[in-house]
Amino acid sequence: MRTFALLMFICVMSKVTSFGQAEATKNTFTITLDPVENGSIQVEPAVPKDGQVKGGTVLKVTATPASGYAFDSGYYSQPGMWGKMFYESMTPTFEVTVNQNKSIGASFIEQKALVGFTVKQDIVYAQPGVKKLKYDVFSPNGAKDLPIIVIIHGGGWVSNTEDIMRGLARELVRGGNYVVCSLDYRWMGTRDGDQGTNTMANLIEDVFGGLAHIQEHAKEYGGDGSRIGVTGDSAGGHLSAVASLMPNMIGDGGFGVKEGVYEFHPTYLPAGKTAEQVQKDLLKAIKAAAPSYGVFGGQMMAGVLRGQPDAVIKAVSPQEHIPDVKQRAVPQYLLRGTEDGLVTDPGVQAFADALKAAGQTVEYVRVEGAAHAFFDWKPDPRTKATFAKYGVPYAAKMKSFFDKVFYSRRSAAGK
Repeated sequence: MRTFALLMFICVMSKVTSFGQAEATKNTFTITLDPVENGSIQVEPAVPKDGQVKGGTVLKVTATPASGYAFDSGYYSQPGMWGKMFYESMTPTFEVTVNQNKSIGASFIEQKALVGFTVKQDIVYAQPGVKKLKYDVFSPNGAKDLPIIVIIHGGGWVSNTEDIMRGLARELVRGGNYVVCSLDYRWMGTRDGDQGTNTMANLIEDVFGGLAHIQEHAKEYGGDGSRIGVTGDSAGGHLSAVASLMPNMIGDGGFGVKEGVYEFHPTYLPAGKTAEQVQKDLLKAIKAAAPSYGVFGGQMMAGVLRGQPDAVIKAVSPQEHIPDVKQRAVPQYLLRGTEDGLVTDPGVQAFADALKAAGQTVEYVRVEGAAHAFFDWKPDPRTKATFAKYGVPYAAKMKSFFDKVFYSRRSAAGK
């Protein structure tokens, strides 16, 4: 049943798109202003009391925090198959086009939650299609030569952006030991608006391209490009495991173009560098990973990529490409909620067992009572409460894992 639920996610996202297209044929729509805490929003032109607004109207929204609070995001939400779907703006003034029933609001957080670090948003690293690929950088004040943690977001490989990981990014950057980068990538299929179909291999190439860009510009962010850890949740759990275990598959040979050859060409290559050089750089730089509630191989990966040849499924499954510890040590910290209805415990345990069989250091932690996506951050109170209950304490445990890799070893080596 859980495998079926995972498969249904991609189908649901397609239905949501069709629903939105049908709604767009209406002449007027209902616009609701959500109650706002710790701040206010102003909408121009003003929304009538009955909420009925003509289709095609562009609403300008300005969000203002109350004293002691800071802007977190502005948003509109609209009905989806699984409740509200949020579309966020990271700037306090944004526009909303009325093309279906929507709710508009803003999220604010305490000002003290943003003390000690700066955020650079929407750094573009490539544009292989319609969508610009970007990442955000969270740098501690005065950062210099710090290890870098790269977060890769989830969303069934077909939704969300790096913004959904900002809560985790703020927790990991707090304390000043890490520069944190939150990475976006293409979505599978045609949901980005591309004429061609984006494949899982394309997403992996985006991740490697983003990592190469981050490594190239690390010093600008106060980071050390030779010391990188990766993490991610759900689809990002899979992609972060790939990033940590499979840089050896970076190359120019193409993915499945020639029989038996499955290589990933990074979406971005630094000037003057070849794919082979990027491969060598990332193999040396990526020291550890913390993939959360991801799909790593076996039947669940086959279900996600149903209809694809076995060779393709194996080529994108990190469980099939674990290096022997004598060749390369990549410690892993795995998390999964005991109430997760999408990713199975046996699936994660199989990955942990495969890591152990290769001699890799692995810790698999079951988060009692947590469901799927507890590292997500969205404007709604329920998601924020879930993050406070599970995300905050387990982000601290994850940071302790990275500390052992980047600080304990370094101290022991006298570096």
